[in-house]
Amino acid sequence: MTAPPPTARRFAPEHRALALALLVVAGVWLFAALAFAVLHGDSRALDEAALRALRDPSAPDHLRGPAWLLSAARDITALGSHAVLVPVLLAAAGFLLLLRKQAMALAMLGSGGGAMLLENVLKRLFARPRPVLVPQLVHVGNASFPSGHALLSSAVYLSIAVLVARLVPYRRVRLYVLALAAALVILIGFTRVLFGVHYPTDVIGGWIVGGLWALTCGVTVRALQHRGAVEPAGLPPEVTDDASPPAAPRANRASRA
Repeated sequence: MTAPPPTARRFAPEHRALALALLVVAGVWLFAALAFAVLHGDSRALDEAALRALRDPSAPDHLRGPAWLLSAARDITALGSHAVLVPVLLAAAGFLLLLRKQAMALAMLGSGGGAMLLENVLKRLFARPRPVLVPQLVHVGNASFPSGHALLSSAVYLSIAVLVARLVPYRRVRLYVLALAAALVILIGFTRVLFGVHYPTDVIGGWIVGGLWALTCGVTVRALQHRGAVEPAGLPPEVTDDASPPAAPRANRASRA
């Protein structure tokens, strides 16, 4: 019998469920506290100081740093836009369909679509105006809190990273994939403050909501997998139309006397 992994030996299923529940509660509380500070202006001083620190004091429409920073930031911030995230979601769903995981493909699309709906609801609910302290370096049109780029990139890229991690048997590779996704999400959020279209608290709020949404969707899919309602996370047996027939098994060696 295969021995359970070290994590499974240390934590019983009910303990892991409790830890996840506490993590969700802590995330919701943190977002509520942040939203309260935003609505009552408690974060304004810190937000404005961060926006000023990123601009040249003598020319507020210029960023501090090298000349290539602006163009690089534009490339990075596009990775959190609908124009990029929608094709990424469709590609991830297509990948799952190729693995014959139709239910998980629908779950991936539902996770992305739900994140976009959640973004619109929260922006309408809080209706925070965009920053006007410094010139905005990209065109924006809707409310500021929470950051849509931060929320959607967290929900989509972290969900895909978790999916890929569950398909890979090596722990170091899983950690690498998750770290790459987290680094990408952080960079996307930072560019929104860099452009002056979001306060830092907008981005932090987007990260919290997007991360919670990805976590909730991941836990839900995993629970459905345990109940047999969704395909398991592992790779299916390889089946291809042009696969050559399997090689004949080697003859068993003669048993020793």
